Amino acid sequence: MLSVHNSQLLIFNYDHKQDDMNPIYIKALKLISYVGMDGVVSVFPSRKNKVATTRFPLKVNRSTTESDIIIGVFDTGIRPELASFSDIGYAIKIIGAQYFKANGTHDPEDIQSPRDSDGHGTHIASTAAGNTVRNANLLGLHSGTARGGVPRARIALYKVCWTNGCSDVDVLSAFDAAIADGVDIISASIGPESVMAPFLDGFSIGSFHAMMKGILTVQSAGNDGPSPQTTTSIAPWVLSVVAGTKNPDLITPVRLGNNMVVDGVSVNPFTLDRLYPLVYAGDVPNNVAGFNGSTSRNCGNNSLDKNLVQGKIILRDCLSTGEAEMGRFMAFSGPDFESYHLPVSVMNFDKANNIFQYIRSTRNATSVIMKSEDVTNASSPYVASFSSRGPNRKITNILKKATPVTNFHSIQPDLTAPGVRILAAWPPVAPISLAEGDHIEVPFNMISGTSMAFPHVSGIAAYIKSFNPTWSPSAIKSALMTTASLMSAQINTDAEFAYGAEVYDADEVDYLTFLCQQNYSTHYIRIITGVDVSCSELMKQTKDLNYPTFVIPTMSNVAIDSNFSRTVTNVGSATSTYRALLTQPRVGGLRIQVEPNIQHFEEYGQKLSFKVSVQATIQNLDNPIVSGGLTWDDGVHQVHIPIVVH
Repeated sequence: MLSVHNSQLLIFNYDHKQDDMNPIYIKALKLISYVGMDGVVSVFPSRKNKVATTRFPLKVNRSTTESDIIIGVFDTGIRPELASFSDIGYAIKIIGAQYFKANGTHDPEDIQSPRDSDGHGTHIASTAAGNTVRNANLLGLHSGTARGGVPRARIALYKVCWTNGCSDVDVLSAFDAAIADGVDIISASIGPESVMAPFLDGFSIGSFHAMMKGILTVQSAGNDGPSPQTTTSIAPWVLSVVAGTKNPDLITPVRLGNNMVVDGVSVNPFTLDRLYPLVYAGDVPNNVAGFNGSTSRNCGNNSLDKNLVQGKIILRDCLSTGEAEMGRFMAFSGPDFESYHLPVSVMNFDKANNIFQYIRSTRNATSVIMKSEDVTNASSPYVASFSSRGPNRKITNILKKATPVTNFHSIQPDLTAPGVRILAAWPPVAPISLAEGDHIEVPFNMISGTSMAFPHVSGIAAYIKSFNPTWSPSAIKSALMTTASLMSAQINTDAEFAYGAEVYDADEVDYLTFLCQQNYSTHYIRIITGVDVSCSELMKQTKDLNYPTFVIPTMSNVAIDSNFSRTVTNVGSATSTYRALLTQPRVGGLRIQVEPNIQHFEEYGQKLSFKVSVQATIQNLDNPIVSGGLTWDDGVHQVHIPIVVH
């Protein structure tokens, strides 16, 4: 079908497999002739996108100006009757709600309204801007007061995600509506299945048009980690966020019959009354159905002998949703970010091996999975294993990483925020686990993902906007990136590519120049921006994108000598002096120079420029990242900019 949005974007919604003999594909090609018509920016296939799921105590000075801020949430819907969205104290909390489904087809599970039956959108909206709710908990876990990052802000909900995904055509319709509605921040946990060039990514296109209207878009980076170059949020005008751990967090101890206690992790609200027999899944295969220990150890469907596992705790080797044939309880080694409807503890291989060795040491192994409890994790914060990483595959000189803001961290991705076992509002109609037949109803749920991380940043961005209504999206973004806390490189071994980065401002012309510098043709730039540009004119003056990171891609054993220029805007004390502090590890021969190394501001809003030169050589392919940093320090404030050679 065809959809024209505000006479700007023309999208053809069809199965985008490029089959030259497919008559629908041929018809799509003919539609390219529409480009050039008045009001038509581009024609491209509407692809399916996905959401990125697997306590946020922002302590700030509250202001009534927050209630003037509107956060636009693109997701699966919202449940307005929940306490997190109550109108008490507001004229209206949810200031608007719309839904978009261009192809007109719905699955039986879909609710044809902005109401949420999935839970994802409700969870995200309450994390960003939910009201204060006392005695929030998940079946007794993490009990306390829940509230969003900016609880007095308003919410505008745009339902674009359904049972079968989130189509470009619906996402772009939502961008048009949100821009027209005048939202202040767009918050979206939506991304393509794989990394796309900006001119093929509806989200990059829509967010550029939002940026031109002064609206910052915050996006989750994706859940395809821990491999590098997996982040799907790559556009430099978008603030992308990955998931990190938080304090306090949960542990789920397992006590063995020999009184050894092995700590695992999970969301386990269940309390068992005694020790139960303990077996290893590889020892109890369903031989009648043709399974053996090599397959039953993973607890595949019907792979276990029901008679041998009933009423027992099972040690198994990888993830499952807890089908009935597994018996009543289980403990296993594997991923730790799913919810289950029976007692579970997840642990790494070494800890699980202690349990395995105990099973082998006795003929009557027993254990009990204990209820999860809050603990302080000395290693936090660190980036979750599931979080997508940089570097940016499509735009190699933009440091899409990940550093923290108080509890938050940023290259792309730009920042890391708490995203592991986050407690937030939940519609009772949505199951809390992936298990079939799970009918537990709760008003709050605890889930993990970059989807749970990015609304924290959306809330902070909205808070900054409430006090600085004239700031550009890039100014808000750089304020977060340059003041984020740095994460430990010993714990986060993928360094800046997993964690964020005065303010560094950039406008529409800066981004157009940047796209020209990436050697995109004027045709592709028009697809992204809707603007006819002359790259030859824009590039007459050599100009770096004023981005608060420095990144240099290179080859092994090739000496690099790169120079950058940046311009900062004083948004602090009218009179202030900043001095450059450099971090220069000896590895890779990294050498950084800054000129000038002192910035003296004499008025608010004053702009000053500086240049950075970087020399380095990467010789060790086992550690192909050399990183340092520049920090501007006035004795009170520190503005950090990472410098990375990879």
